[in-house]
Amino acid sequence: MFAKKMETALVHQIYEEMYSFYLYLAMAEYGTSEGMPGLRHWMQNQAMEELSHAIKFMNYIAEKGGKAELKALQAPPKSWKSAKNVFEEVLKHEQHITSCINNLVDVAISVKDHATVNFLNWFVAEQVEEEAAAQAVIDMVKLTGSAPGGMFMVDRELAARPAALNPLNPTPAA
Repeated sequence: MFAKKMETALVHQIYEEMYSFYLYLAMAEYGTSEGMPGLRHWMQNQAMEELSHAIKFMNYIAEKGGKAELKALQAPPKSWKSAKNVFEEVLKHEQHITSCINNLVDVAISVKDHATVNFLNWFVAEQVEEEAAAQAVIDMVKLTGSAPGGMFMVDRELAARPAALNPLNPTPAA
């Protein structure tokens, strides 16, 4: 069992992770509508990662004897100005998630929940990777400038991202 304040904060993080899942699916659809299969692939993989994060939080809450009540999700945006704008929004969103994770660590420390601090350390490190991945794509897009075919090359690079594991069945298919 753990402090109600901690349980409530972790349940809210499930919402944040599920909204991230939903947001990245919307961005994947934008990639489809713009004829960018690489962007679609990158975002679908990112969405699956976020779903796996939500499930990790749900499983942890259950292990601690809590209850993960799901909340309704707000609708994500439907369009963006450009692929660069999509990734700028990804970076901004990941910075928000980093702030949420840091706040969770603060709550865990305040209630002296060392097990939850340990659990959250994985997410702290993960957020460094998440922000760096978004920044790397922004940097690639900036390098293209106004070069014809530049976004085509970036889209091909995005398509090379390894597929994410299914969080409901994390064993790779043989």
